[in-house]
Amino acid sequence: MAGFLAPFRQPRRIVGVMLLMWVPLTLYVMFGDGLGGARFYVLMPAIPATLLLYVLAITSWRESPVALIGATLVFFWLLVAVLVPYLPLVDPNKPMAPFAVIGAVRNDHLFVLGADFKGRDMLARTLWGCQRVLVWGVSATMVAYVVGCLLGLIAGYLSGWWDQGISFVSNVLLSFPVMVLFILILNYLGPSGFNIVIAVTFASAPAIMRIVRGITLDMKSRDYIYAAQTRGEHPLRIMVFELLPNARGPIIVDACLRLGYTTVAITTLTFLGLGLQPPDPDWGLMIKESAKVAMLFKFSYMLLAPALCVSSLVLGFNLMADGLREMSLRD
Repeated sequence: MAGFLAPFRQPRRIVGVMLLMWVPLTLYVMFGDGLGGARFYVLMPAIPATLLLYVLAITSWRESPVALIGATLVFFWLLVAVLVPYLPLVDPNKPMAPFAVIGAVRNDHLFVLGADFKGRDMLARTLWGCQRVLVWGVSATMVAYVVGCLLGLIAGYLSGWWDQGISFVSNVLLSFPVMVLFILILNYLGPSGFNIVIAVTFASAPAIMRIVRGITLDMKSRDYIYAAQTRGEHPLRIMVFELLPNARGPIIVDACLRLGYTTVAITTLTFLGLGLQPPDPDWGLMIKESAKVAMLFKFSYMLLAPALCVSSLVLGFNLMADGLREMSLRD
C-alpha cells in the first residue's frame, strides 16, 4: 500500500487528484442541465479520486486522531456527493406521501427518514442536499482565498502605498458584521449560487489578506527571498513560488476553519431566502421549509435530519483544522 501511494504524495499529484474529484462534481452541480446524456457519467472519475484522497489523508495524519475523525466526516459527505446519482434513491423532488413518519411504508416505498410535508422522501433529499452545500461552499471559499492571498502577498511584499490602499479597503469591509455584509450584497445582486461566491469573497478575502500579509512581512527578509531578488526574479514570481508555498501551513489550517464558517453562512442565507433556491434539495432550504411543521415533536425529524448533516460537516472541517494545527505545532 505504501509503495502504491508514494507517487501520489507529491504536491502536484495531490493537486491533480483533487481536481479530478472537484471539477466533475462542480460541473455536475453548476452545469448539470446542460450536460445532457453525459451527466450520468461525469461523476464517475470523481469516485476513485475521492477514495484515494481519503486514503492519503488517513495515512498522512495518523499521528492526530482529531484530524482523522474530521477527515472521515468530511470525506463521508464528499463520497456521498459523488455517489448519490448512482444510489438506488427515489426522485428527491417527487411528492409521494405527505407527513409519512420514519419507517413508514407508503405506496410500496419505505421512508427510512420519513417524508416532508410535501411527501418527498427525506433520505433522498438529505443525501442529494450535500452536493450544493459542498460545491458552492468550497467554491466560494476557494475564490476568496485566491483573492485574499493575492492581495496579502502584494500588500506584504510591495508595501508602501500598495499596503496602505489594500489595508484601508480591507479594514472598511471588516468593519461590517459578516452576516450584514452578506445580506447587503445578496439583496443588491439577488439570491443565487454565483452571487453567494461574490458575497463570501467580499466578506472573507479581507481577513485572509491580513493573515497572508502578516506572514509575508515576516518572511520577505529571509535569505532565500534575498537570493531570489539577487537572481533578478520578477516580484510576482517571488510572491507565488517563494513566499506562498512557505505560508501554506497557516493558510491550510485557516481554510479548514473558514470552510466551516462558509457552510454555516450559506445554510443561514438559504434559510433567510437569500441563498440557494428551490426546487433542488439543499440542507438550508430543507430547514427553512420544515421550520414551522417541525414545531410538532412528531415531525421534528424534518428539521433534525438536515440540521445534523450541517453540524457533522462543520464539525469535520473544525476537527481537521484542530488536528492540522496540532501536527504543525509538533513539527
